[in-house]
Amino acid sequence: MRYTMFNTPVIKSFLRGISLILLKILGWKATGELPKEVKYIIIVAPHTSNWDLLYGIILAFALKLDAPRYIAKKELFRGLFSPLMKWSGAIPIDRSLSHHIVEQMVSKFKESEKFVLGLAPEGTRHRKDYWKSGFYHIALNAHVPILLAFIDYASKTGGAGPLIYPTGDMEQDMSIIRNFYLTVKGKHPENTSPVVIYSKS
Repeated sequence: MRYTMFNTPVIKSFLRGISLILLKILGWKATGELPKEVKYIIIVAPHTSNWDLLYGIILAFALKLDAPRYIAKKELFRGLFSPLMKWSGAIPIDRSLSHHIVEQMVSKFKESEKFVLGLAPEGTRHRKDYWKSGFYHIALNAHVPILLAFIDYASKTGGAGPLIYPTGDMEQDMSIIRNFYLTVKGKHPENTSPVVIYSKS
């Protein structure tokens, strides 16, 4: 078993306690329940600020999320930062080979007994015209559901929403996802990207 900051004994309990204290001080509330499935993708939206990472980590500890993984550019895994990045749950990727990322993550799901992958489908905190489609294709090809997670600065709540099982009908599935995020406000709403996936067709 790979140890990360989310499942290292003692440290996990300590950091969860700190997270619950921070939520109370900041006036935030964690809501929702994590699924019983041992393999799934978590998408977190909207992503409009660097603060999203901090709140996301705090909320993950509060909800007792066990050893989530995320992808990060390989350049961050240099020198002393490499062990820290791995301990945080990061998986190094080469962004110049973006067309292989879906295949790599699908393989990770298939070869793992337990695997939870967190992604920000907007890909950036700045406004874009559409979401990246990688999360959907990974879930569809790995046959795993998508957990809709959120950070709502308007209501100061965040956590787990519904679990979506991709059907292959991307338009229909994205309609369900879009309806869920309609009322969720990011820290900088003007940077929120529309919940659509670009299609060349």
